[in-house]
Amino acid sequence: MSFQHPDRFEHRHLGPGPAEVAQMLAVVKAPSLDALVDEVVPRAIRLDRPLSLPPAQSEFDYLRQLRVMAARNRVCTSLIGLGYFDTITPPVILRNVFENPGWYTPYTPYQAEIAQGRLESLLNFQTMVRDLTGMDVANASLLDEPTAAAEAMTLLHRVQPKRGSVRNTFLVSSRTWPQTRAVLRSRAEPLGLTVREVDPAAAFDEDVFGLLVQYPDECGRVDELSGLIARAHEAGVLVTVATDLLALTLLTPPGELGADVVVGNSQRFGVPLGYGGPHAAFFATRDAYVRQVPGRIIGVSVDSSGRPAYRMALQTREQHIRREKATSNICTAQALLANMAAMYAVYHGPDGLRAIAARVRALAYALGAALETLGFRQLNDEFFDTLQVATPGRAAAIASAAVEAGINLRLIDADSLVIALDETVNVEELTTLVGVFAAAAGVAPVALVDADAPAYPAALTRRSQYLTHRVFNTHHSETAMMRYIRGLERKDIGLGESMIPLGSCTMKLNAAAEILPVSWPEFSRLHPFAPADQAAGYAQMFAELERALCETTGLSAVSLQPNSGAQGELAGLLVIRAWHKSRGEAHRTVVLIPSSAHGTNPASAVMAGMHVVVVATDPRGYVDVADLRAKAEAHRNDLAALMVTYPSTHGVYEETIREICAIVHEHGGQVYMDGANMNAQVGLTSPASIGADICHLNLHKTFAIPHGGGGPGMGPIGVAAHLAPFLPGHPLANVGGTHAIAPVAAAPWGSASILLISYGYIRMLGAQGLTNATRVAILNANYITSRLEGHYDVLYTNARGRVAHEMIFDLRAFKAAGVEEIDVAKRLMDYGFHAPTVSFPVPGTLMIEPTESEPKAEIDRFCDAMIAIRGEIADVVSGKADLKDNVLKNAPHTAAAVTDDEWSHPYSRRQAAFPLPWVQAN
Repeated sequence: MSFQHPDRFEHRHLGPGPAEVAQMLAVVKAPSLDALVDEVVPRAIRLDRPLSLPPAQSEFDYLRQLRVMAARNRVCTSLIGLGYFDTITPPVILRNVFENPGWYTPYTPYQAEIAQGRLESLLNFQTMVRDLTGMDVANASLLDEPTAAAEAMTLLHRVQPKRGSVRNTFLVSSRTWPQTRAVLRSRAEPLGLTVREVDPAAAFDEDVFGLLVQYPDECGRVDELSGLIARAHEAGVLVTVATDLLALTLLTPPGELGADVVVGNSQRFGVPLGYGGPHAAFFATRDAYVRQVPGRIIGVSVDSSGRPAYRMALQTREQHIRREKATSNICTAQALLANMAAMYAVYHGPDGLRAIAARVRALAYALGAALETLGFRQLNDEFFDTLQVATPGRAAAIASAAVEAGINLRLIDADSLVIALDETVNVEELTTLVGVFAAAAGVAPVALVDADAPAYPAALTRRSQYLTHRVFNTHHSETAMMRYIRGLERKDIGLGESMIPLGSCTMKLNAAAEILPVSWPEFSRLHPFAPADQAAGYAQMFAELERALCETTGLSAVSLQPNSGAQGELAGLLVIRAWHKSRGEAHRTVVLIPSSAHGTNPASAVMAGMHVVVVATDPRGYVDVADLRAKAEAHRNDLAALMVTYPSTHGVYEETIREICAIVHEHGGQVYMDGANMNAQVGLTSPASIGADICHLNLHKTFAIPHGGGGPGMGPIGVAAHLAPFLPGHPLANVGGTHAIAPVAAAPWGSASILLISYGYIRMLGAQGLTNATRVAILNANYITSRLEGHYDVLYTNARGRVAHEMIFDLRAFKAAGVEEIDVAKRLMDYGFHAPTVSFPVPGTLMIEPTESEPKAEIDRFCDAMIAIRGEIADVVSGKADLKDNVLKNAPHTAAAVTDDEWSHPYSRRQAAFPLPWVQAN
């Protein structure tokens, strides 16, 4: 021990120290932490050995070791394209957004009053997308371009013109990104849709409802699309255009060409490559389809005083209302990255963006001219940043020589290459590239000619204005930009301000040492389709992370591809579907889902082409085993799976979970475990221990990836050995099983760069630290339950009166006095807290999860606030406080409200704004 560094990460990650743990155990009346865990976690499912993981590392040792791993990646100039471009992240955005906990730790902005900063920035993103695409409305980002294209496909299918029969064929241009074509096929087949790759000039037959074209296309060619779109509309076919935001500063926007939906990736607006992500996709459409748009839309409203305010006008929580009738399972988007892209547009403004685009095009034109001089033919008549170069019989040799010179090109075939330029490229690099081509031709190199590119033809030239709003024309100095970013940040609550006690959302510490490497160029500047030997460091990290996730789940194999929890659900169900099909049982399409499940569960099941049968829960909050058995028996011939969350969404460990899983297996189904509450399992039990065949893991919950104000997330899936052959593949990388399903995300390893966060979390905590995190999460939850006993009723506990890592408080008894759960949620803002989860999974309740990262002092502050609010409720119930004009109904009390010259309420300003002494200090 004398040689081991005393500063252990476990002590930094866990909130309560040993003395605090002892004090909390006294309150919960447990003799020890082990004794408490024994009262909470059923003995039958407990692990019989410690996790087998490498020893925990200190932060310093971990980062030093990671530098060695990072050095195994080779950062080349990647001119590969395919929707991914190197970019310059302005340092003011890198430091104040990407690396700032004020932006990466807040939760999705469901509580608008404490999310006005993020909401304004997301509205900037929507405005930027709407302006550049020429469309009526845009959402606040999606996961990646291919899945955005898939959402466009299903939207167009839903809104197709009414006629005698429903059309089910979707055409996709053969010149669209290969990853997009693959994901479209993945999403179409379970829904009974047919995707057909065509030359866009092909005729439309009577079963076609939609068309997707890329503008500029896969090889960089820019075609005038208005004629094609007009022909499609004449045939009753709706059109999606996948495009590039930077190109649209110069090219006629798709909206002006007649497009119905426009999608793409905002990555090149200042968001690092990150070997594939995370990046914010965009989705824009016409006003007529706004109710069909996936994800969330930010709108401008007014507050109770009539002042302008931002809110989510349409939001993803529709799944919890519509469930299996939901049109999308999108829950987590990419808010942090959308905010970065929006800030990039704010910082550069319309003139700056146009100048960047003009420079890239000028360099591409100059390179093309130089290569023509060397005797190579450039095949694109019109282009923006990408050249397709004919190199008869020499393409592979030239690409290899370019790699030797530190430049990656895209090899099309033996006779042609693609070169895609970006804003980071300079004349020196292009001069080197010209030298490579000159050597291949056996001639002397030529110099690039510094000149503007010729004008586009009139039909392709953008004439409409964009980014005219004041916000895009104001903050162009670093001082102004810094103050704008920090000003928005101050309007929000993140983990830098206080505990975020959201049940089921697990807002734990996102340690700086975990997040720091995401910005390192060895990880951030790799193109996802760079040669595999340039990413040996990433490959090592993936392999070690997969092994660790297999160990913690007890499962045999892992796919890191799904880039959100909901996408993990979909991927897992598609794997189950493929397994059944391989056994000649494609008819197994029924999924049993408890009524308490997350709303994304039934939505994902429908997207996977399955039929949802709801299973009841009993009065204790457990799955009703008798109802489960009856429904499994009724569907024994077509049962595909059970989707179950463990511990349950009601905050208890089901004592009968093994019996539940056995019933499903007995009737021919597979058990899919939703990993939302995996943080209450790690080191104590596992999906394999309860009998699950497959699970997804919310890395943005259990494994410390930050929520980013609404994303990024990651949802890898772990599977038992018999399902491993069906893990998702990818057309551009060697991933997946021997019978891989089609990809579910744009990049082979999803949002690869943020996997570093979970990798660091596991490496620095080690086996004992991970297990202690679970144990302390259980302690913190039961401590809150004990402290609030007598003030609020806990809806569900186990037979020993214990909860798992979260609990549900029942507020329905106060409704008779006019006090509802939303009043408590809003009043908590006055105490400086984000509210717990409101009215889910049970209406009229609050679901609270403290996580293991919160110290006793912060948990006590939260409990003190809840107790004080209970006193305020009592005043309303007793008639001491006015039924309508009280601190609960008027909450939250903003600075503007409490400093107004007028104050007509029967309670004081101090009671409104500073209800407990410590609130005033904050």
